[in-house]
Amino acid sequence: MAGRTPFTNVDPETAAYLRRLGIDPHELDRATEQLLTYICVELLPAPPVSDAPPRSIFSRLLITEAAHEPALPASADLISVLPDTLLRNIVSRLPIADAARTAVLASRWRRVWLSTEPVLIDAFLRPSSSSVTAAVSGILESHPGPFRRVHLTCSHMSAHQAQLARWLQLLAAKGVHDLVLVNRPWPCDVPLPDALFSISSVVRLYIGLWKLPDTAGLRGAGASFPHLRELGICTVAMGEGDVDSMVASSPVLEILSIQGSHKGLRLRIVSQSLRCVQICSSVVENVTVVKAPRLERLILQGGRHAASGLCTMVSILDAPKLHSFGFLEPGNHVLGIGDTVIMAGIKESAATTVASVKILSLNVRFGVPNEARMVPMFLKCFPNVVRLHIMSRKCNRSAGKLSLNFQEGPTESAMLHIKEMHFCEFRGEQGEVAFLKSIFPKVLETAVIIMANPSFTPFSVAVAFSKLKEASEVIRCCQVLLLKSTGPEGGKAWSFKEGSDFSCEDPFSTVESSVFTPEQSKFIGFDESRKQA
Repeated sequence: MAGRTPFTNVDPETAAYLRRLGIDPHELDRATEQLLTYICVELLPAPPVSDAPPRSIFSRLLITEAAHEPALPASADLISVLPDTLLRNIVSRLPIADAARTAVLASRWRRVWLSTEPVLIDAFLRPSSSSVTAAVSGILESHPGPFRRVHLTCSHMSAHQAQLARWLQLLAAKGVHDLVLVNRPWPCDVPLPDALFSISSVVRLYIGLWKLPDTAGLRGAGASFPHLRELGICTVAMGEGDVDSMVASSPVLEILSIQGSHKGLRLRIVSQSLRCVQICSSVVENVTVVKAPRLERLILQGGRHAASGLCTMVSILDAPKLHSFGFLEPGNHVLGIGDTVIMAGIKESAATTVASVKILSLNVRFGVPNEARMVPMFLKCFPNVVRLHIMSRKCNRSAGKLSLNFQEGPTESAMLHIKEMHFCEFRGEQGEVAFLKSIFPKVLETAVIIMANPSFTPFSVAVAFSKLKEASEVIRCCQVLLLKSTGPEGGKAWSFKEGSDFSCEDPFSTVESSVFTPEQSKFIGFDESRKQA
C-alpha cells in the first residue's frame, strides 16, 4: 500500500533519515518494540479484561440472547430476565467490541450499554492503526461515560494529534477512572495536550512515550488531580519541576513511578500522601525527600547521573515511616541524611541514621575497593535493618586484597538487627568472598546466596560451593543456602507492579524470584542445633 511504512514503530520520515545516516531502521524498530514490550508488561497496569479468541461462550450467549430477545418465550430467555444492574455489570466486563455490539440489537440493550461504565482497551480492537484510532474516537464520542478504564497503546499519535486532543477533552468531560495512554513512536516526543490536566476524575494515570506539556500553570492553581492515587511516567520528556508540580497537584497521590527519564531528573518529594516512590532506568541528578510523613518505599533502580563521572545525590530529610530503601549504589549514589553527607570517617549519631528502615538493598561492585568499603558506612545509617539485600554488580577490575572494617564498635552495633541476607549474582570474586567472611560471624540467622546464571558466566556450581565453603569457615550460627539463578544476567528487570504491591512486604525479593527451589539447592553451613533439627 502506497505510503505505508514496513515498520511497526518507526514512521517513514524517521526511517528515511536513518537510512541517510547509514543506519538500518529495522534495528531501531526492534529496539523500540523491546522497550514497548517492557513498558507494557512490567510497568503498565494489566488490562482488566481479556480478548482471548475465540470469543468467550458467555459473550456469544449474551449477544445471541439479545439478538433473539423479542422472539424467545420468557422461559427460554435466560439473559433478559436479569435486572439491568446485573446486565450493566456484565456488559462493562466484556471486551469493548462485544459490549458495543449489544447496543444495536434491541432498545433495552442500548439502554444497558449507554448506562455502563465501559472498559476501553484499544489492543483488543485488532484492526489497523488508522482504524483503531477511528474506532476509539467513535466509542468516546458515542458513549456518555463515565469510563471505568481506558487503555490506549496502539496508535501512532504523531499523525493523529487532533484526535488525541479530542480524546482528552472527551475523557475530561465524561470522566475516566483509570487511564493508560502510550504513544507508538516515532517520534517519541509527541506533545501531550494541556487537556490532560483537566481530567479531574482520574484515579490511576500512566503515560508513556510523550512530551509532557508545561506544568508551570499548575503551580499555585490548586489540585488538578483531586482523586489521583497512582501516577506512572514512562519514557516521557519533561522539564525541570514538572514532576514536582504534578505531585503537588495530587493531594491524595500514594504511588509515583518514573521510568526512562533521560534529562537529568531533580526530584523534591514533598507530599502528605505518598507511600511509594519508584525511579528506574533514568538519568537522575538528585532525589531529596523533603517531607513525606507516609512514605514507606523509596526505590531507585538502574539510574545514572547526567554528567559522566558524577554521582546522584540521594537525601533523606523527613521520612519517619520509610521501611524499604534501595537500590543504593556506592560509587553511583551519594547518601545524605539530614544535613550530613555520608562519607568515610563520619561518626555515627542520631542525626546520621534512619531508624525506620527495616529492608535495605545495596548494589555493590566488590571489585572496586572504595565502593565495597562504603557498605559498612551505609549500614551505619540504617541500624534497624532486619533484611539486607546485596546485588553484586559485575566488574572487570581486580579487587586486590580487600579488608572490610567490621570491627567492634558502631558498625557492629548497627548490624545487631540483621536476621537475613540475600546475596545475588555471586561469582566467587575475591571481594565478594571477603565481604561474606566479614558478615557471616555477625548475628545473621539466614544467608541466601544466589550464584550468577551459569549460562552467562563460566562460574560453575562446584566453584561457587568451594568459594562459599571458604567463606563459611567463620560461621557461628548462620545458615547459608546456595541457590542458582535461572534469570538474566544482572537480575530480573524491575517491575512497577511488584514494587508498589503492598501485599508483598519486601519489594526487593521480586528480583530474586528466578531461582531453583531449596530442594534443588545446597546447604553450606549451619550450627549444631539446626543440624539436629
